[in-house]
Amino acid sequence: MPVSGAPYKRTYKHTKSRGREHNVVCGICGRLVPRYKTFVMTKGLRITDPLLLQQVDRRFIHLMKKKIRVCPSCARFHGIVQPGKSVRKKHRGR
Repeated sequence: MPVSGAPYKRTYKHTKSRGREHNVVCGICGRLVPRYKTFVMTKGLRITDPLLLQQVDRRFIHLMKKKIRVCPSCARFHGIVQPGKSVRKKHRGR
């Protein structure tokens, strides 16, 4: 059993048969990171004021959504990835 590991699980499986992975730019810090290591975050604009929504017809509002890829260090710092308990802390009480 490993002593410590990452506080998150990657769902994307990086295998040798895929070949060389492309690098993407982190949306927050601008660092070049392999795509399989990044976390996807959506940024956009949302109108939450109910009075404003009543006055404007929703058909005429165009709210853009932007998909941003974030490196693991920025994801941990900005709370996109919630750190879980490490393996060491899980088995401390036994």
